[in-house]
Amino acid sequence: MFPKGFKFGFSEAGFQFEMGISDPDPNTDWYVWTHDKYNIQNHVVSGDLPENGAGYWDLYHRDHDFAQHLGMNAARIGIEWSRIFPKSTEEVKVSVQNDRGDVLNVDITDRDLDKLDKIANKDAVNHYRSIFSDFKNRGNYLIINLYHWSTPVWINDPSKRDIEKDNAVGNCFTTRSIVEFAKFAAYVARAFDDLADRWSTMNEPNILFNGQCSNDWRPDSMAIRKKLFAEAHARAYDSIKKFSEKPVGIVYANGDMQPLTDEDREARDLAEYEIRYSFFDAITKGDLSWYANAAQNRSLDYSSDKREDMANHLDWVGVNYYSRDVVKKDGDRWAIVPGYGYATGENKRSLDGRSSSDTGWEVYPEGIYHLVMSYQKHIGLPMMISENGVADDSDRLRPRYVASHLKNLESAIRDGAKVEGYLHWALTDNYEWASGFSKKFGLLKVDFKTKKRYIRPGALVFKEIVENNGVDEDLEWLAADKF
Repeated sequence: MFPKGFKFGFSEAGFQFEMGISDPDPNTDWYVWTHDKYNIQNHVVSGDLPENGAGYWDLYHRDHDFAQHLGMNAARIGIEWSRIFPKSTEEVKVSVQNDRGDVLNVDITDRDLDKLDKIANKDAVNHYRSIFSDFKNRGNYLIINLYHWSTPVWINDPSKRDIEKDNAVGNCFTTRSIVEFAKFAAYVARAFDDLADRWSTMNEPNILFNGQCSNDWRPDSMAIRKKLFAEAHARAYDSIKKFSEKPVGIVYANGDMQPLTDEDREARDLAEYEIRYSFFDAITKGDLSWYANAAQNRSLDYSSDKREDMANHLDWVGVNYYSRDVVKKDGDRWAIVPGYGYATGENKRSLDGRSSSDTGWEVYPEGIYHLVMSYQKHIGLPMMISENGVADDSDRLRPRYVASHLKNLESAIRDGAKVEGYLHWALTDNYEWASGFSKKFGLLKVDFKTKKRYIRPGALVFKEIVENNGVDEDLEWLAADKF
């Protein structure tokens, strides 16, 4: 059983869920990216368009009714930077401390926020207040997430990219966007502090700095981008804390890192450090030794590899988990092994004989146990499972996926992991970035033409687990690790 007060809910992101009925948001890089003719013709994106989506912007009350019916009492809901500030905020000057390209401090005052308020989109501010209030008025717990990949087009316009050089979205943080993001964070914190129970600065920055924002996959290049995302989090953390006393965290993408053989354990440890814990060392310890190595290799100047301005900038961790990564030694580096985890591909089963989802991700429930125990050991802060789910239109896997992952999570909590809640991805089907509407993660199926919602059988398993506050003996048969 889960502890008393454990939170069950859903996560959503504005760009992926909001559009579909009224008030589309064309002011993001991802909107431009998905409409780009080159991308559509060359199958970089699906050709599905986000303005045909699930319509949460208009149907939030109905979706919250469904969530309540399923027993949910918590959610992580995104707020779109581009909706609040569809035009540039750069005219509002703030005090910035910059040392050799390192953004050490962004000082934002109430007077600065008053100026930002004059250029904010008040209709969007008021509409988000309606969405958040509708959820909170039901007695629910609300996490507001500030950034989930989509960036205002006045910061990043993919239509201006050099396709031959780097055909990527381009939404990497820069010293310029770090300052503007800090302003946005401060504005949102002051505007919605009465409704937020906790904050998340951003979702899955590692997906961006490891490839989405640039096709330069050299280790030094990724380390340099990683530093800027860590810095953006730290400066947003400072901004939020100036106007809110609520906990501030970050949501991170994860695979359960497994060595292919015992001889690959050192390679696994290196991969786990580079992919995950180097980032967290920066925002918990101020340790940027990994960045110093990359900067020196590129002859970049920097202030220090020990950054007190970034240490202790984390109150909780949002853990996103879907599958594992199997790693092998590759010279003095490491490599992901195809056929397992996220690299299962189009096979119906992994090389381990496990089922694979519609995204080609191996179902590996015990990985959620391994992952939160690893976070507990390395960081020791409170956690939320901020995403977990499966792309499964036919619902052939979802009932067992839900039961088996929650059973493993129960075991981790019993063994000492400080996990405070489980947020499913997703409540409804949604727009899955470059894959469009082809990957169905919803507990509720959506007819994207009529916007009607249908309860999938897996949602009823979720509901029963919530009602029992755990996976009881009647559902044990569903909770096997391997199926």
